[in-house]
Amino acid sequence: MGSAGAGVAVAAGRSMGGVMRLERVVPMEEGRGGHDPQAVWQEVTRALGRMVGEDALQRWFRAARLGEINDAELVVRVPNEIHRVWIETNYLPELAAAFAETLEGVRRVVLMVGEGEVDEVMPTRESFAGRPQASAAVGDKKLKAVGLNPMHSFERFVVGTNSQFAHAACQAVAKKSGVSYNPLFIHGNSGLGKTHLMQAIGQQLLAENPEARVVYLTCEKFTNEFIDAIRKGDIERFRKRYRSVDVMLIDDVQFLVGKERSQEEFFHTFNTLLDGRHQVVLTSDRPACDIKNLEPRLVSRFECGLTVELQPPAVETRIAILRRKMDEWHVTIDDSIIRYLAERIRSNVRRLEGALMRVATFASLAGECLTIERVEHLLRDILREEATRQVTVDAIQRVVAEHFDVRLADMTSRRRPANIAFPRQVAMYLSRSMTKGSLVEIGEAFGGRDHGTVIHACRKVSQRMQSEAGLKEVLGMLESSLRR
Repeated sequence: MGSAGAGVAVAAGRSMGGVMRLERVVPMEEGRGGHDPQAVWQEVTRALGRMVGEDALQRWFRAARLGEINDAELVVRVPNEIHRVWIETNYLPELAAAFAETLEGVRRVVLMVGEGEVDEVMPTRESFAGRPQASAAVGDKKLKAVGLNPMHSFERFVVGTNSQFAHAACQAVAKKSGVSYNPLFIHGNSGLGKTHLMQAIGQQLLAENPEARVVYLTCEKFTNEFIDAIRKGDIERFRKRYRSVDVMLIDDVQFLVGKERSQEEFFHTFNTLLDGRHQVVLTSDRPACDIKNLEPRLVSRFECGLTVELQPPAVETRIAILRRKMDEWHVTIDDSIIRYLAERIRSNVRRLEGALMRVATFASLAGECLTIERVEHLLRDILREEATRQVTVDAIQRVVAEHFDVRLADMTSRRRPANIAFPRQVAMYLSRSMTKGSLVEIGEAFGGRDHGTVIHACRKVSQRMQSEAGLKEVLGMLESSLRR
């Protein structure tokens, strides 16, 4: 048997009719046909056992089967999405290396989710011609070329009372791009589906008009590419690329804050697109008027179209989301566990899905009946985080101003008398310790101060805590008040 010591080159995955295909190019010598899948798989698992150990082999590859073998690819069938994700994340290079030891020829190693055990040879790729999966694969390639995730479609979005209006607005935009609701501004906390709905618009538009020039990118990517274009003296090419699209989907526009030249460039790009009746869709973690230090002319442009908000989903919607994921992953969890997850994890859909993944993975590994007590232990970090009230800089400023009897406006003013400066330093100290904001973001929230001012404030408060016994108690009381 031939072998090859080359590495594994990463290629993109493709979702085809609910089946996730993950490709890795395995360099080998020239191939030869006529292999028996069962015999080949036995050899592969022997090699794999030496690499990953007998325990991992039994847990993750016992239910896997080798399907199709041809000159193009090797298909490995796994029982559910949990196995696919785990093997992809932890053992795919070893699996590719085991095939390289066993077979000759350059082939892709493909993981496919399927129910039950499969011993027969899978159909060749050519036999899929003309079926929906093949056309879906072509569509996925197009979607990825413009930055869209094939999983983010309208059909896969679970609509609840929290998202009904936003979902309807996005569908209306997809049907009449550039005609109504332009720009569309979607805001809401992280993990509620803003990116999903935005990308669903792009998918719908491309499905109806494959020639449409659709681009999706984050605000951070827009800024980085703009800076790179300036550095290379290629600004005209940058402008031509983004000012000539039919639909622009921009994620997380709050990251324009503090980037004056990027704001200027974005303003003119935005105007060019709207003047040409090209659709613009924006997302943010807050309403446009609440994005501090964003140019007023940008705020007014963002608000001139339709603004919709995504709220945290109700418990019924959260249950529906979990059940949808169970169907996609081919796993079964008891209804009592699903309801427990939906009732305890309320603020973030992404966190909810992560909790389900952890529970389903444990059930697949342990092979034992899940109990509420076991789930509580598995998810103790997530549940602790969920139970903790999310503290914001604005809330800290209000509580500190009230405690020290100063005006809320003094938190962001340039006045520096001691009776105002110290409460402001306390608020900065608490903002640093109780929020996830960076030094720059905290400084901007306090009237546009720089990060050095925040560092100085934190140092001052720490020093006074060591010399003033009562200050530590005051800070503890303020923290307790903020977390209630």
